[in-house]
Amino acid sequence: MIGVDLKLHYFFDTAAVERALQQKQRRALARTGAYARAIIRNSMKSGRGGSAPPGQPPRYHLRTLKDRIFFAYDPAGSVVVGPTLSTNSDGTLTVPELLEQGGTVTVRRRDARTGKYTRRERHRYRPRPFVAPALTAAMARLREELRE
Repeated sequence: MIGVDLKLHYFFDTAAVERALQQKQRRALARTGAYARAIIRNSMKSGRGGSAPPGQPPRYHLRTLKDRIFFAYDPAGSVVVGPTLSTNSDGTLTVPELLEQGGTVTVRRRDARTGKYTRRERHRYRPRPFVAPALTAAMARLREELRE
């Protein structure tokens, strides 16, 4: 019987292949993050005509929310897409969370003359998702990017 000694490390440069795959993955994730950000930003329209119907992306009156949507690639192998974190001092839902999921918020009103808080009002927000639909579309594109 003839013995065959096969040395794969001479034939197959694993480090180079791994680098190429990591570069391809990094590029695909970055492109998908940029694509999702573009979908989110383009889904929001100007606020002419009142607020958007529930279930549709929100309309904006000022570009504050639209301009705060970013994406970031994490070298660990993931991408994060969405609005920047805006905190509330009382721990309630923030504006992006209210728009995405809906909810009820209590707002304290100041008296214009004295400057003291005089009353509380409850406001109900219906969901107007803008991130979840974009991420669904971006995931489909990511699958195509990784297939190539």
